[in-house]
Amino acid sequence: MTKKDPYHTVKYRHVTEKAMMLQELKNSESNPSVKRCKSPKYVFAVDKNANKYEIAKAVEEIHKEKNIKVVSVNTINLKPKKRRVRGRQGFRPGLKKAIVTLEKNDTLDEI
Repeated sequence: MTKKDPYHTVKYRHVTEKAMMLQELKNSESNPSVKRCKSPKYVFAVDKNANKYEIAKAVEEIHKEKNIKVVSVNTINLKPKKRRVRGRQGFRPGLKKAIVTLEKNDTLDEI
């Protein structure tokens, strides 16, 4: 069995408004239920065939200089969307996202 390249498993960091909100929950103090979210969460676009264990190992391997520890991984499969441009119908590509939760004091941000 060959070892997979971690950059093949984790393609890129998926940065959207909702992903940034998830990431900043650890700093939020707006209400008691949000105060309990002390673990940072990051969203990545990953390979469609990757499982949660492979995603966790790949994120730890990519960021090994920061010595992070992945606590949990949640995955979401987004289906391709139909779209129409100038009368032609096509599809946007599908995507698999992974929401990675790190330990309490770990971070991926470069300050």
